Amino acid sequence: MRKPRQPDPDVHESDYRVPAGIGTLAWTAALVVLLALGEDLPESERWWIGVCVTGIVLGVFGFLYIPRLLRRRAQAAARADETESDRPDLH
Repeated sequence: MRKPRQPDPDVHESDYRVPAGIGTLAWTAALVVLLALGEDLPESERWWIGVCVTGIVLGVFGFLYIPRLLRRRAQAAARADETESDRPDLH
């Protein structure tokens, strides 16, 4: 016999700026350290510079894109609520 499915947990909304900012700052600090090493950084490890730049770019992208995404989701939810309220009650 199967147990009944438990309800989905509530969605936990948090401020996206904190993890995005911390991550971007961490990648920036790592890049500064790698650049400060200069010629002491072995040639075989220089690919990490590209990884740091990619992390910074993705963090900045997140800062710019996530507010737009949240705004569009809120607008879509408002339109769905509006459409729902315009329907006649069939009961």
